[in-house]
Amino acid sequence: MSETRNTSGPLILLLGGARGGKSGYALRLAQGGERVSGDEVCFIATAQALDEDMTARISRHRTERPTHWRTIEEPYQIDEALRQVGDAGVVVVDCLTLFVSNWLLRHEDEHECEGFVRQITRNFLELARTRQQTIICVSNEVGLGVVPETSLGRVFRDLLGRVNQDFAAAADEVYLLVAGLPLQLKPTG
Repeated sequence: MSETRNTSGPLILLLGGARGGKSGYALRLAQGGERVSGDEVCFIATAQALDEDMTARISRHRTERPTHWRTIEEPYQIDEALRQVGDAGVVVVDCLTLFVSNWLLRHEDEHECEGFVRQITRNFLELARTRQQTIICVSNEVGLGVVPETSLGRVFRDLLGRVNQDFAAAADEVYLLVAGLPLQLKPTG
């Protein structure tokens, strides 16, 4: 997954820690594309309302998005969701972190799970290379902290790290957000 795309619509990856400003920055980028080109925006949401906290977070995120944006709620098959975006000129995927987490919580066999996640990632990136849309993907950078205490935590950290590396290799632009400030990692000057 080391080649960047040749099409006119860029793939943009936004990485950062929790509450680092990734989603807000994704919304601003998408709204800028919408204002400049008049393109429609499609939002692919991977969150699931499995408890009260996530229900409240999802509700808050919905109110932050313009109501005329199309939303596809797809916690597992982000590749299939990308096939459904239609004519939207800008696509936001928020977020890869929950996409990986959703699969790990769904499958007890971590190797089988990794196979599914890696295949869906490959499918998504192959499809993204054929699209003219601007595709903005949000993900957490979880490899900067302490080693997780549990096996599941370590599997999650490692798998998300691999997915992030695949997306970063394929992306035209990569930003690390810290305290709401974007630091451009790719392309390098």
